[in-house]
Amino acid sequence: MSVSDTSDSNVHVRAPVVPDSSGVIPTSADARAKRRIAALEEELDTLRQEKGTKQRSTIFYVAQGRAIRRMVALYTSLEDLIAENDRRCEDDSESESNSIQDRLQQGYIAFAQALPWMHDRLTQLDIDNAEDMLKKLKRGADAARGDDTSTLKDLVASWVNQDFRPSCLLKSDDKHSRGFVHDTCGKLLCPAEWDWNNDHVKAGIRDRTLDFIVSENSWPLFLYESYVVNPNDLEQGLFKSKILVQAFKAIFTSPSSAREADGDGDGADILENSRRARWQLNQVKVKTCVHFALSSVTSWRTIDGDFDYEIFWNNIVDFFEAVPGPAAQRRVTKLLEWWTRKVFGRRHWEDLTPEVVSKMSVTALADQRLAQEDAAFDSD
Repeated sequence: MSVSDTSDSNVHVRAPVVPDSSGVIPTSADARAKRRIAALEEELDTLRQEKGTKQRSTIFYVAQGRAIRRMVALYTSLEDLIAENDRRCEDDSESESNSIQDRLQQGYIAFAQALPWMHDRLTQLDIDNAEDMLKKLKRGADAARGDDTSTLKDLVASWVNQDFRPSCLLKSDDKHSRGFVHDTCGKLLCPAEWDWNNDHVKAGIRDRTLDFIVSENSWPLFLYESYVVNPNDLEQGLFKSKILVQAFKAIFTSPSSAREADGDGDGADILENSRRARWQLNQVKVKTCVHFALSSVTSWRTIDGDFDYEIFWNNIVDFFEAVPGPAAQRRVTKLLEWWTRKVFGRRHWEDLTPEVVSKMSVTALADQRLAQEDAAFDSD
């Protein structure tokens, strides 16, 4: 028998594959099931990856959003800020804008500075994903505002009790006993143009008479240094009170750091902190939240009687941003420098001249080591 005959006898010749009447080529049920399982497992892995990616993006956006109510805008919606910037991009006429539009644009600039990645991300995402991103950012923003107001509600009570020793101590869990019904809170909330120690003024405010309407058009006493107002210079001491410094530290550094509000800060991480302190909106948010903490309002809202918190916010923003001229701008800059020093400490790096550094131990030790090397070389 030839080799070719042997090879032919071992080959199993299969009949040609012929589809049935429906055009289907029959396959094994087990093979079909295995392929289907493999396809489902691949689909499940893809879904898990997409879910993980979505969860990570949600966590990122919510965490990033916590900065918005602190450093961008306490009330204004993100959509309004974006819409104003879009309007200016599309308006080629260079027409003058009003104060509301300017405020919105300043808010968008602060938004882009606080979240540097946001501006480019808005141009890259489609409308649905962009709306989803803004929704998650707002979730984080509102959560942070709730946390801050809750924190200050407790802390402000302890600060008032410690510094003023009122006969009726404030309770951290009770807002109903605050506001103008409480003598100390009433004094701190009293408009700068009135004297809370005057019984006629006190009664008029508590009775909400027409002669004593407390609104956002007045600067409350708690904004002033030592809680004292100079009626002939209402800017003197404004936004320099101890309770404001305590509140700022509690929110932006740590609650424990608020215990030291009389002196300057400890200077920790001064470069980064000075950069953050330049944003006036940080302090604006604190002033609004302290007013809320001193009041008897039990939940966050925009209007409390005759007092509109949003307009109050805008008045403070305008004090820092809508200055009437260079002299006022210099005073604002000086005030912000005071805040930077008060919260984060003094910088003395500019005083470290080469002459001063040459007398310090690091330079002195380096000189000594070099001298020792020279002496050892000469002795050899």
